[in-house]
Amino acid sequence: MLSALRRSGGWDIVWIKKSEIVELSELIRKAIDGQEVDPRDHKEGALSILKNDIYTLINREKEQRYAAQKETQKQAEFLADISHQLKTPLTSLMLMSNILEDAPPEKHKEFLFAMKKELAHMEWMVSVLLKMAKLDSKTITFHPVPTSTDILLKDAIKPLEILLDIKSQEIEIRNQISITCDKKWTTEALSNLLKNALECSGEDSSIVVDCGENPIYQWISIQDAGEGISPKQLSSLFRRFENSKNENGYGIGLPLALSIMRNQNGDIEVEPGGNGLGATFTLKFFR
Repeated sequence: MLSALRRSGGWDIVWIKKSEIVELSELIRKAIDGQEVDPRDHKEGALSILKNDIYTLINREKEQRYAAQKETQKQAEFLADISHQLKTPLTSLMLMSNILEDAPPEKHKEFLFAMKKELAHMEWMVSVLLKMAKLDSKTITFHPVPTSTDILLKDAIKPLEILLDIKSQEIEIRNQISITCDKKWTTEALSNLLKNALECSGEDSSIVVDCGENPIYQWISIQDAGEGISPKQLSSLFRRFENSKNENGYGIGLPLALSIMRNQNGDIEVEPGGNGLGATFTLKFFR
């Protein structure tokens, strides 16, 4: 069988046996069916180059298929986690609503408060999950602009005012600088880190917020008044739902904050504290 291959400068005539074409075709069909094949013959010539290119193409397709399978598995696990996390407060709400029917009037206010708390947690969780989905799909465009840390912190603290009031806590802000960042999403990251700090700190405590800059990055730090973070907790701190058994949260606020920072060329550094010192989370905005 005669085959003509065009190269720069004209045409090269290459003789290729029909049996070689048939063999290569069979290998390609096996690859399409998902079988492991290696068409390379480690020789010289145009046909060997073609076989090498086909081998590269087969492996790239296999890698893409494997990545797609892993992503599908990841999404299935993610949905299972979401279902589990929503089931817990829903079960609690159903139980409390049943008890409320037969509860004495003086207990009604207590049960209603507990139900409102569960509903608020659910609302927050759904909101965070939707934001995480947007970040994962890469559909978010960040718009970094110079913004005062005072403005960022004011907006981040606003949704936490009730929590601060309930536990008689305060937030001490020590410095102020202008940081180049996406105002909306950085506020979201700060709010989640502050919420984590409040939940890890006891009543009548103070959370310390500081900020500064150096030639490499600008930063905002948040130090809670808790007991610090153990090495085991530290290793899984930013894994989704990893800390969902913690009574203070669902294990998604910190991963969301980290995703926001990394999507705008930033990062979060954690000093675990301990021995009387709370943990410190530092948001780094690289120049």
